[in-house]
Amino acid sequence: MPKNPELITNQPSNYQTIKPTIILGLDPGLADMGWGIIENDKGKCSMLGYGSIQTPAKQEFIYRLLAIKQELTKLIKTYHPTIAGVEELFFAKNTKTALLVAQARGVALSVLADNDLKIFEATPLEIKMSLTGYGRASKDQIGKMVMTILKLKTMPKPDDAADALAVAITTAHSIKMLDKIK
Repeated sequence: MPKNPELITNQPSNYQTIKPTIILGLDPGLADMGWGIIENDKGKCSMLGYGSIQTPAKQEFIYRLLAIKQELTKLIKTYHPTIAGVEELFFAKNTKTALLVAQARGVALSVLADNDLKIFEATPLEIKMSLTGYGRASKDQIGKMVMTILKLKTMPKPDDAADALAVAITTAHSIKMLDKIK
Protein backbone atom coordinates (compact mmCIF):
# COMPACT_ATOMS: atom_id res chain seq x y z
CA MET A 1 0.00 0.00 0.00
CA PRO A 2 1.51 3.37 -1.00
CA LYS A 3 2.33 5.71 1.87
CA ASN A 4 0.63 8.56 0.03
CA PRO A 5 -3.14 7.76 -0.39
CA GLU A 6 -3.39 10.06 -3.45
CA LEU A 7 -1.21 7.59 -5.38
CA ILE A 8 -3.83 4.83 -5.20
CA THR A 9 -5.36 4.05 -8.61
CA ASN A 10 -7.72 1.47 -10.07
CA GLN A 11 -4.81 -0.17 -11.88
CA PRO A 12 -3.61 -3.63 -10.82
CA SER A 13 -0.80 -3.55 -8.24
CA ASN A 14 1.73 -4.74 -10.83
CA TYR A 15 0.58 -2.26 -13.50
CA GLN A 16 3.85 -0.31 -13.56
CA THR A 17 5.99 -3.47 -13.72
CA ILE A 18 4.21 -5.33 -16.52
CA LYS A 19 6.89 -6.27 -19.03
CA PRO A 20 6.31 -6.77 -22.74
CA THR A 21 5.58 -10.38 -23.65
CA ILE A 22 7.74 -12.15 -26.23
CA ILE A 23 5.65 -14.61 -28.27
CA LEU A 24 6.92 -17.31 -30.61
CA GLY A 25 4.52 -18.36 -33.38
CA LEU A 26 4.98 -21.66 -35.22
CA ASP A 27 3.53 -22.95 -38.48
CA PRO A 28 4.42 -26.65 -38.25
CA GLY A 29 6.02 -28.45 -41.16
CA LEU A 30 8.70 -31.04 -41.78
CA ALA A 31 10.35 -29.55 -44.86
CA ASP A 32 9.68 -25.98 -43.76
CA MET A 33 8.60 -25.01 -40.22
CA GLY A 34 7.75 -21.32 -40.17
CA TRP A 35 8.59 -19.25 -37.11
CA GLY A 36 7.84 -15.70 -36.08
CA ILE A 37 8.73 -13.78 -32.94
CA ILE A 38 6.75 -10.76 -31.80
CA GLU A 39 6.72 -8.53 -28.79
CA ASN A 40 3.33 -7.70 -27.30
CA ASP A 41 3.58 -4.50 -25.28
CA LYS A 42 0.22 -3.52 -23.76
CA GLY A 43 -1.65 -4.78 -26.82
CA LYS A 44 0.73 -3.36 -29.43
CA CYS A 45 2.59 -5.98 -31.44
CA SER A 46 5.96 -5.53 -33.11
CA MET A 47 8.02 -8.04 -35.07
CA LEU A 48 11.36 -9.16 -33.64
CA GLY A 49 12.25 -11.83 -36.18
CA TYR A 50 10.93 -14.47 -38.56
CA GLY A 51 12.07 -17.24 -40.84
CA SER A 52 11.79 -20.96 -41.32
CA ILE A 53 13.53 -24.08 -40.21
CA GLN A 54 14.16 -26.06 -43.37
CA THR A 55 15.10 -29.71 -43.59
CA PRO A 56 16.16 -31.39 -46.85
CA ALA A 57 13.87 -34.12 -48.18
CA LYS A 58 16.88 -36.38 -48.86
CA GLN A 59 18.00 -36.25 -45.22
CA GLU A 60 17.06 -39.22 -43.02
CA PHE A 61 13.74 -38.55 -41.25
CA ILE A 62 15.09 -38.80 -37.70
CA TYR A 63 17.82 -36.26 -38.49
CA ARG A 64 15.23 -33.88 -39.92
CA LEU A 65 13.39 -34.04 -36.59
CA LEU A 66 16.68 -33.52 -34.73
CA ALA A 67 17.43 -30.43 -36.86
CA ILE A 68 14.01 -28.98 -35.97
CA LYS A 69 14.69 -29.60 -32.29
CA GLN A 70 18.14 -27.98 -32.42
CA GLU A 71 17.10 -24.93 -34.46
CA LEU A 72 13.99 -24.30 -32.36
CA THR A 73 16.06 -24.53 -29.18
CA LYS A 74 18.48 -21.91 -30.62
CA LEU A 75 15.56 -19.58 -31.39
CA ILE A 76 14.24 -19.88 -27.84
CA LYS A 77 17.70 -19.22 -26.37
CA THR A 78 18.12 -16.17 -28.66
CA TYR A 79 14.74 -14.47 -28.21
CA HIS A 80 13.60 -15.77 -24.79
CA PRO A 81 9.85 -16.07 -25.50
CA THR A 82 7.56 -16.97 -22.61
CA ILE A 83 4.56 -18.00 -24.71
CA ALA A 84 4.31 -19.98 -27.93
CA GLY A 85 1.42 -20.16 -30.36
CA VAL A 86 1.28 -23.27 -32.52
CA GLU A 87 -1.05 -23.84 -35.44
CA GLU A 88 -3.09 -27.00 -35.17
CA LEU A 89 -2.86 -29.35 -38.12
CA PHE A 90 -5.56 -29.55 -40.73
CA PHE A 91 -5.20 -32.10 -43.51
CA ALA A 92 -7.91 -33.55 -45.66
CA LYS A 93 -6.01 -35.43 -48.36
CA ASN A 94 -2.57 -36.95 -47.78
CA THR A 95 -2.43 -39.08 -44.63
CA LYS A 96 1.29 -39.87 -44.98
CA THR A 97 2.20 -36.17 -45.13
CA ALA A 98 -0.10 -35.45 -42.19
CA LEU A 99 1.66 -38.09 -40.07
CA LEU A 100 5.13 -36.74 -40.90
CA VAL A 101 4.11 -33.15 -40.14
CA ALA A 102 2.40 -34.30 -36.93
CA GLN A 103 5.67 -35.85 -35.78
CA ALA A 104 7.55 -32.61 -36.53
CA ARG A 105 4.87 -30.69 -34.63
CA GLY A 106 5.28 -33.12 -31.71
CA VAL A 107 9.02 -32.44 -31.59
CA ALA A 108 8.30 -28.70 -31.56
CA LEU A 109 5.76 -29.04 -28.74
CA SER A 110 8.27 -31.08 -26.75
CA VAL A 111 10.95 -28.39 -27.17
CA LEU A 112 8.48 -25.70 -26.08
CA ALA A 113 7.53 -27.72 -22.98
CA ASP A 114 11.19 -28.46 -22.19
CA ASN A 115 11.82 -24.70 -22.16
CA ASP A 116 8.80 -23.96 -19.93
CA LEU A 117 6.87 -21.95 -22.53
CA LYS A 118 3.13 -21.58 -22.13
CA ILE A 119 1.55 -23.10 -25.23
CA PHE A 120 -1.49 -21.75 -27.08
CA GLU A 121 -2.92 -23.71 -30.00
CA ALA A 122 -5.14 -22.31 -32.74
CA THR A 123 -6.80 -23.76 -35.81
CA PRO A 124 -6.33 -22.18 -39.24
CA LEU A 125 -9.95 -20.93 -39.00
CA GLU A 126 -9.28 -19.26 -35.62
CA ILE A 127 -6.15 -17.58 -36.99
CA LYS A 128 -7.99 -16.24 -40.04
CA MET A 129 -10.86 -15.00 -37.88
CA SER A 130 -8.47 -13.32 -35.45
CA LEU A 131 -6.62 -11.41 -38.16
CA THR A 132 -9.33 -10.67 -40.71
CA GLY A 133 -12.68 -11.48 -39.13
CA TYR A 134 -13.27 -13.92 -42.02
CA GLY A 135 -12.62 -17.66 -41.66
CA ARG A 136 -11.97 -18.22 -45.36
CA ALA A 137 -9.41 -15.44 -45.82
CA SER A 138 -6.73 -16.07 -48.44
CA LYS A 139 -3.01 -16.34 -47.70
CA ASP A 140 -2.59 -12.94 -49.36
CA GLN A 141 -5.22 -11.36 -47.06
CA ILE A 142 -3.53 -12.88 -44.00
CA GLY A 143 -0.13 -11.64 -45.21
CA LYS A 144 -1.46 -8.11 -45.70
CA MET A 145 -2.97 -8.08 -42.20
CA VAL A 146 0.35 -9.29 -40.75
CA MET A 147 2.04 -6.38 -42.56
CA THR A 148 -0.53 -3.90 -41.26
CA ILE A 149 -0.54 -5.09 -37.64
CA LEU A 150 3.25 -5.32 -37.40
CA LYS A 151 3.82 -2.18 -39.52
CA LEU A 152 6.03 -4.02 -42.02
CA LYS A 153 6.92 -2.58 -45.44
CA THR A 154 6.99 -5.93 -47.21
CA MET A 155 5.20 -9.22 -46.78
CA PRO A 156 7.31 -11.72 -44.81
CA LYS A 157 8.72 -14.58 -46.89
CA PRO A 158 8.55 -17.52 -47.02
CA ASP A 159 4.80 -17.95 -46.63
CA ASP A 160 5.37 -20.27 -43.66
CA ALA A 161 7.08 -17.43 -41.78
CA ALA A 162 4.17 -15.07 -42.52
CA ASP A 163 1.80 -17.76 -41.26
CA ALA A 164 3.88 -18.16 -38.09
CA LEU A 165 3.69 -14.39 -37.45
CA ALA A 166 -0.09 -14.68 -37.90
CA VAL A 167 -0.11 -17.42 -35.24
CA ALA A 168 1.91 -15.20 -32.89
CA ILE A 169 -0.49 -12.27 -33.42
CA THR A 170 -3.49 -14.55 -32.80
CA THR A 171 -1.82 -15.72 -29.60
CA ALA A 172 -1.34 -12.09 -28.50
CA HIS A 173 -5.00 -11.31 -29.24
CA SER A 174 -6.13 -14.42 -27.38
CA ILE A 175 -4.03 -13.64 -24.32
CA LYS A 176 -5.58 -10.18 -24.24
CA MET A 177 -9.08 -11.69 -24.31
CA LEU A 178 -8.24 -14.27 -21.65
CA ASP A 179 -6.88 -11.50 -19.38
CA LYS A 180 -10.20 -9.63 -19.69
CA ILE A 181 -12.12 -12.75 -18.65
CA LYS A 182 -9.97 -13.38 -15.53
